[in-house]
Amino acid sequence: MPQQMPLVSVVTPSYNQAQYLEQTMLSVLDQDYPHIEYWVMDGGSSDGSVDIIKKHASRLAGWASEKDKGQADAVNKGFSRASGDIVGWLNSDDLYYPGAIAGAVKAFQAHPEASIVFSDVNSVDGEGIAFNRMRFGDWKLEDLMRFNIISQPGVFMRRSVLEKAGYLGLDYHFLLDVELWLRMAAIAEPFYVPDVVWSAARMHADAKNRAQALKFGPEAFRIAKWLCQDERFYPSSAKNYKQIWAGAYRIDAFYRVEAEDYPGALKSYREMLKLQPIQAPKAYARLVKSLINIMGFKNLGKTYEHLREKIGKKRLRE
Repeated sequence: MPQQMPLVSVVTPSYNQAQYLEQTMLSVLDQDYPHIEYWVMDGGSSDGSVDIIKKHASRLAGWASEKDKGQADAVNKGFSRASGDIVGWLNSDDLYYPGAIAGAVKAFQAHPEASIVFSDVNSVDGEGIAFNRMRFGDWKLEDLMRFNIISQPGVFMRRSVLEKAGYLGLDYHFLLDVELWLRMAAIAEPFYVPDVVWSAARMHADAKNRAQALKFGPEAFRIAKWLCQDERFYPSSAKNYKQIWAGAYRIDAFYRVEAEDYPGALKSYREMLKLQPIQAPKAYARLVKSLINIMGFKNLGKTYEHLREKIGKKRLRE
């Protein structure tokens, strides 16, 4: 007997992203999976985003354009409206690739115990050209506690677990997805789908991971402290204490490099290595970039980064 086709709800928070919004919306609306409801929650945009939403309103389950308390609040409004058994969250500058939703449904059907399912994710530039693949692994709760980060557009959630875990915390603005995955993974383990890419995360100058990079580290340290204090994560938190804090320092260093705070990045990398030297390979490329720049060879650092991006694009074409 064939399995029942579950409803999939997708939520897109939006605020003044008209440049990318229509491409994002069409990447959802043009999926080949027939049982989708799509919610677009706009924060009161003034750049033409509302006109784009209205253009496709007949294909949406619903939308709103009103002032909110930030990204988490907008996403939570969509979650509260979602009625699907599976929930996706796609920001207004990211993309689903064809077949993404059908692939997620298949993964949940094969693994009914999973809280979330996730795939690798491409990094794309402002033109939508992929220049890097974020490759993950069969990560479970302890891996997530060590700050093995899953890219948010590649994640689909089981709504029953999302409801039990609670929605996004309004006091997180940068690692809000990381904190949610941890709460969900504490209820039921995630499942990784290898050798497939469901989505793309767009990297551009106005994206939070670049424009507000220095604000990510403090949230990583907050999460590390929470993990070590919350009984839901004990005894794993005690066993993984050094790995948790080494991971937090690695995240802080990563985003300090994004902000071109190379001295600060090196300090965090030093703390990471004190706690867990084995994490060095994960930080190698950015550690090299920091050293190049701190020695005064800024042009060489830019050349190094450009070369890595060029090699990444070539590999993805092959």
